[in-house]
This record gives sequence, structure tokens and C-alpha cells, in this order.
Amino acid sequence: MPPQTDRRAAAPAPLGPSARLLPALAAVYRAQLARARVARIPLLFVATFQSVGILVMMRGVVDAGQTSAARSVVAGSSVLVVAFVALNLLAQYFGKLRATGGLDHYATLPVPAASVVLGAAGAYASFTLPGTVATAVIGGVMFGLPLGQLWVLLAVVPLAGAALSGLGAACGLLAPRQEIATMLGQLGMSAALLLGVLPVDHLPQPVLWLRDLLPSTYGVEAFARTFDPHPDWGMVAADLGVCAAVGVASLAIATWAYRRAVSR
Repeated sequence: MPPQTDRRAAAPAPLGPSARLLPALAAVYRAQLARARVARIPLLFVATFQSVGILVMMRGVVDAGQTSAARSVVAGSSVLVVAFVALNLLAQYFGKLRATGGLDHYATLPVPAASVVLGAAGAYASFTLPGTVATAVIGGVMFGLPLGQLWVLLAVVPLAGAALSGLGAACGLLAPRQEIATMLGQLGMSAALLLGVLPVDHLPQPVLWLRDLLPSTYGVEAFARTFDPHPDWGMVAADLGVCAAVGVASLAIATWAYRRAVSR
């Protein structure tokens, strides 16, 4: 008669506890930063060159000086660097991960879903600050605007970047195909270009309503207000607050989209 096997010995060992959010976020951020560092120079060059080219083009139709049009062009072109990376490239990145099965790797790691989304978004957004500052300096010189308040970009870039990164990640994770994710990222960046760079005074009212729905608009407005001789810091803080609120909401949606994608 065969010996009785111990059922307790045959039971699978319990899984270890999941990593906490902040340590997991730091680990994912470092890993993503190392991978994105390979493309850092081309990434910065393309994003900055594109925005500077728009400044040169708009200089032919917008007068220099302390005008609302000049402020909109410089602020919109600067924030466009963030939109190119955080919205466009992040949508393509997550769309590719989903299409090629790359999400399965993250699904096997004992890390919270939020750390994957936030880590990737933070790594991509980290490359946008130098290009944004360079665009703002070139634009300020080109349009004769003061450069004494450029420090506000230290708040504009991460807050606008968080809002746009969440949207970009959600587009990549929810799109049924990689091509659609790429298209959504391109459309989002085009919206940031047209609605953020063009002077507000020249836009019809229906377009202004669409502009209010775009989260990067509030980053553009916050930065544009600092070109005034006496900035309204209350309105600057309010615009940045909207960016922060939208950033929390969009990153939460992206986290839900990630859980939905890996559970299929």
C-alpha cells in the first residue's frame, strides 16, 4: 500500500508581500530612466527643435513685445515640449507594450499598478525640462519678453507633465491596436499645438471651449501670466492647481487602464 502523502507539504508556498508604492515607484522609475536614456539626445533635439521652429514661424505673424499674442506663443511653444514627450511618446510606448506583450513582464512583478504608470510617466517627463527652458529662453529673446520668472517652469513642467502623461498612458493602454495608440498620441499633441500656441484673441468661441478641456492649456496660461510686469500669482496658482487636479485624475485613469490591460 503506497504511503500517505502529506497534503500540507504539497500545498503551494504563499506569495511574498507586494512591494510598497514608493519603493516600487523608485525602482520602476530608475529602470525606465535607464532605458529612455539611450534615446535622450534625439528626444530632446526633436522636441526642442520642433518648438523652436514654431517660434520662428509664429514670429513672422506675431509682433514682439508685451502683447497677449507674444506671451501665448512663447508659453505654448514651451509647454509643447512636454506634450510631445508626455502625451505623444508615452501613448506610443504603452501602445507598443500592450501590442508586443511587454505588459506581461510588469504583471509578474510584485509592484502596485500605480508604480508602473507613475514610474514610466516620470521617466519620460524627466527629459522635458531642459528643452522647455531652452525654448522659453529662445522665445523670450525672440519676442522681447522678460525672463526673470522662468523658475515657474519648475512647477509647470511636472504638473502639466503629470496631466498629459496620464492621458498619454491611458490612450496607449486603452487603444485596441498599437496604430490607434500612435494616432491618439499624435492627435493629442496636435491639439496641444493648435490650442496652446495660437493666440487666444484669434480663436473663435467654440475652439476656446475645446481649449478649456485640454489640461496643458492651464500650464500654458500659468506660464504666460508670468511674462506680465506684475503677474497675478493667485491666477498662476489656480491654473497650476487645475493641472495638479487633472494630473491626479488622469494618472488614476491610466492606472485603471493598466490593471484592465494586464488582467486580459
